[in-house]
Amino acid sequence: MKHITPREAHQYLQANPDALLIDVRSEIEYLFVGHPVGAIHVSWNDGPDWEINPHFVGEVKKLAGHGGERPLLLICRSGNRSVSAGEALEAAGFSKVFNITEGFEGELDDNHHRNSVNGWRHAGLPWEQC
Repeated sequence: MKHITPREAHQYLQANPDALLIDVRSEIEYLFVGHPVGAIHVSWNDGPDWEINPHFVGEVKKLAGHGGERPLLLICRSGNRSVSAGEALEAAGFSKVFNITEGFEGELDDNHHRNSVNGWRHAGLPWEQC
């Protein structure tokens, strides 16, 4: 798995229109916190028990096709859940998996707030909220 910053991911998506940007956060995060424009939501894990989605790989296969060659860029809140999701996709045969390292909201600052240090939103990249 390759690790790239939000800016690098945005540039990659612009240069590779066949690539998929998959937001692996919970449905509530995706809808109410916001998400990158064009991101497709497939939860890696979700509430109320936060168990891993047993259908995650299958849902991604439906979106990407079964060949495993389509580039997949994964984003979560801060770049941690997307690593686990990417490892599952690689184990299932996907060969072009990218983790967006800072995630959508980025790392915590000294006051334990997100969106002030790094991340997709902090970088000023296109995003939307429902």
